[in-house]
Amino acid sequence: MSDMTPLLPRQAVPALTVPLLDGGTWSLADSNPENFTMVVFYRGLHCPICKAYLNELQTTQPKFAERGVTVIALSSDTQERAAEARQKWGLDQLTIGHSLDLKTARVWGLYVSAGKGKTSIGIEEPALFSEPGLFLVRPDGTLYFGAVQTMPFARPHFADLVPALDFVLKSDYPARGEVADLAA
Repeated sequence: MSDMTPLLPRQAVPALTVPLLDGGTWSLADSNPENFTMVVFYRGLHCPICKAYLNELQTTQPKFAERGVTVIALSSDTQERAAEARQKWGLDQLTIGHSLDLKTARVWGLYVSAGKGKTSIGIEEPALFSEPGLFLVRPDGTLYFGAVQTMPFARPHFADLVPALDFVLKSDYPARGEVADLAA
C-alpha cells in the first residue's frame, strides 16, 4: 500500500521548505505571488530531460512573472549536485531549491525512484530521487493545478501554460478535479 495521497484542487497543499542554492531557505508559506506560485519538481543532475525542461522554464519565466506567477525549481539533489546542474545547464535566472526530503516529496504526491546506475549522459543516479511534478498554488496556499509523472518524459510544456494562464486569469476559471468523495 502506498503512503501517497493525491492532492486535491481547492484544498491546502502541504508545507514546503527547502534550502536555496543562493543561500537561505525558501518556504511556500512565505511566497507572496500576485496570482500563483509555480513549484516545479525535477529529477536532478543525472536527468538530461530535466536540463531541457528547466531551460524551457528559464526562457518562459518572464512570461510567468508578467502574469503574477512566482517560480521555483527544486529537487532532492544535494546542494553540490544542484549547483553543478545550475552551472552546467546555465540556469542563472531560476530560483533553485535542493535537498528535498523524499518524505515531503511523497506527501506532495510525487513518485520516488531507485537509482539504476549511470544515465545516458554518464552521471550516477542518486540511490533514491523524486520524479517530476508541477504545481500551481494560489496565494491562499490551495492547489489550483497539479501534474505528476512516473517517468522523466511527458511533462506539461511551459509554453502551453502561458495561454492557459491567460484564459484562467481572464475568466476566473475555477480549479477542477476537487471532488474527493464520489458517494456525496
